[in-house]
Amino acid sequence: MTKPVLFVLGASALPLAHRLRAGLDGEVHVPKCVGGGDVTYDKATTHLAQLFKAGRTIIGLCAAGILIRSLAPHLKDKQSEPAVVALAEDGTAVVPLLGGHHGANTLARRIAQLTGGQAALTTASEVRFGMALDEPTDGFVLGNPEHMKAATAAMLNGASVTLAGDPSPFPQAHLPTSQASFEGVTLQVTETRATGSESVLVYHPRNLVMGLGCERGASPGEMIELATSVLQKHNLSPRSLAAVASIELKADEPAIHAVAAHFSVPARFFAKTELVNEASRLATPSEIVAREVGVPGVAEAAALALAGPQSTLLVPKALSKRATCAIVRSPQPILTLAGQPRGILHIVGIGPGSAAWRSPAASAALIESEDWVGYSLYLDLVSDLRSSQQEHRFPLGAEEDRVKHAISLAQDGREVALVCSGDAGIYAMAALVFELLELSPATISVNVIPGISAFQAAAARAGAIIGHDFCCISLSDLLTPWETIESRIQAAAIGDFVTAFYNPRSLKRRDQIERAFTLLKPHRPPSTPVVIATSLGRPDERVRVLRFDAFDANDVDMLTLVMVGSSQTRAISRGDGQTYAYTPRGYARKRDNEP
Repeated sequence: MTKPVLFVLGASALPLAHRLRAGLDGEVHVPKCVGGGDVTYDKATTHLAQLFKAGRTIIGLCAAGILIRSLAPHLKDKQSEPAVVALAEDGTAVVPLLGGHHGANTLARRIAQLTGGQAALTTASEVRFGMALDEPTDGFVLGNPEHMKAATAAMLNGASVTLAGDPSPFPQAHLPTSQASFEGVTLQVTETRATGSESVLVYHPRNLVMGLGCERGASPGEMIELATSVLQKHNLSPRSLAAVASIELKADEPAIHAVAAHFSVPARFFAKTELVNEASRLATPSEIVAREVGVPGVAEAAALALAGPQSTLLVPKALSKRATCAIVRSPQPILTLAGQPRGILHIVGIGPGSAAWRSPAASAALIESEDWVGYSLYLDLVSDLRSSQQEHRFPLGAEEDRVKHAISLAQDGREVALVCSGDAGIYAMAALVFELLELSPATISVNVIPGISAFQAAAARAGAIIGHDFCCISLSDLLTPWETIESRIQAAAIGDFVTAFYNPRSLKRRDQIERAFTLLKPHRPPSTPVVIATSLGRPDERVRVLRFDAFDANDVDMLTLVMVGSSQTRAISRGDGQTYAYTPRGYARKRDNEP
């Protein structure tokens, strides 16, 4: 879970922000001109909107109006909006602005306790009853939120309340309760199925764990059907599920993750040694399973391991053709999940470097990840998104080391972003990730996120040079023999492709770009446009369009991409002095043939 953001506008709010950082396990965000925080930002409104859209809890140590004006254009769904709280710089007033029933009211009370201030709660149920009926204490969930509004209205109009079952979801409530059943509103707490109504609100404790086992490649549909039928047969509510559990060997089994997604709960996995410890508690141990995977039972053992030593086996292992399912009950709601999640490795293409060219998918993966792995320069380029992520910086040239490290982190159940410039699959880390996974298979999830590659950015800045067929060739011979590179350049020259040259020069490789031009020269007119693009998307960006016969290799450095047009590529100069290159696709011939 991400830390709440303590949003600071001015230095005067820093002392209180630092005080709250420890008490709330928060993260202080400050303007670059202020300093002294965990994260810096450029523009307040942009940063607030970015945090809000990412679902981050925001505590603004500033005027409420600033938060309102910044976030108003982004309000869409009150059911999913994160908590937003306005806090006076002296801590005296704490006002939950958004997400009151999704943590903001509770957070406001906690802040008020830390500052000695007053939580200004405005929701009617909070004022009258000291709680929101759709926000029970942690570990419980309202099963029929569609009836909450009517039930709350009835209570506010004087209806008495009957508590049926465990009262722990309402520890601080001041309800007009009665233990006798009569007309009014009933708050029913149960792990069994119950539909509820406008006069009965049903609360489910998250105290059940579903253990799952299956053959390799079992059908997700079969496993969902088995899981659903087990719950129905024993009249158990899916909303009381806290998680599904299995053995770590099945961490990459689609069927298990399909069940977790079907019930909107997390999946956790356990090592064999952890499950062996549960052997004495199993109701249906199996010698066949013990020989196959090393433990006498997977479904029961995994559920028991997650639910803890005080748990009881509620539903022994049930079987379908290729899957098993068991249910375990914990005496209390499960607030902390044992076991390990399936690790996720995002291979993120961040584009050439400009935040404006970074895709929303790339930003989301970076924000959600716990760890960032990459070349130091690439991590610097995405520092505007960093909050609590741990950085793992590697020097240029340590590509295999950084990929192995990223895979290792993901194998530990972490969500990891392997940061690549440009597109992750073009001369970047994606291919190396799969190469290493082929050598040493891992159960992690891999998510390749595309980005704008340098050749696309250069072509766009220079006009439309890749309007027709093109190719990309890396001139680095560190991993590819020069003879192979040379044959590819010759093929591109003969095939009349627009050619983008990556890695045209380095500190050690000085003459490859000159040799490439020598190979192209017999196949390109002297007037062929050439694009030299340096530091694309960065403050010192420079893009030039010149003739083939005017190219000077000394203009090329490590941050430069060179694109050579085909024999058909043209250059045009416009009235503003800008020169553009484009490669026609053949529309002129089409126009000439039109009647």
